[in-house]
Amino acid sequence: MDPEDKNPPRLSNALDGFLLRTGRITSWLNGILVVVIIVQVVLRYVFGRGLVSLEELQWHLYAIGIMIGIPYCIVTNSHIRLDLLHQGFTKRRQEKVEILGILLLLMPMIVVVFWHSLDFLDDAWRINERSDAPMGLCCRWFIKAFIPIGFGLLFLAAFSRLIRAFKFLKKP
Repeated sequence: MDPEDKNPPRLSNALDGFLLRTGRITSWLNGILVVVIIVQVVLRYVFGRGLVSLEELQWHLYAIGIMIGIPYCIVTNSHIRLDLLHQGFTKRRQEKVEILGILLLLMPMIVVVFWHSLDFLDDAWRINERSDAPMGLCCRWFIKAFIPIGFGLLFLAAFSRLIRAFKFLKKP
């Protein structure tokens, strides 16, 4: 979201608001993740016995945080970018580069990953995939569902950013 934009597009505002709320709600999982890590460390190093399910839960919470966090970073413009050239560009040129990057790089990648992740999720759901570890977590499809969810949200974030960039270029 651009704080300098006095009249942002309504669709962009709605998408960004949804993505910001989703990101903020999901960020609370980091607190749960910290608790899970502390419990796992105490179990392993104090009692000499860790739990596979806690180990896997850590990875699941990391995955959810990353898949929901990436669209949040796009909306807040806090994602990592290579600014060596970008910082020297005028705002108009920055927006043109942003449009080209979204249309030629980001959107095709989102579509390909989203499309292929549906089969990946479907297979996991169909066989009720679970961890290979004897005491591991069940319902592997649940974590795999965050791939299309995350990339769907990333598509919305990129689309919103695209609307803002085109609006900026329309200004005289």
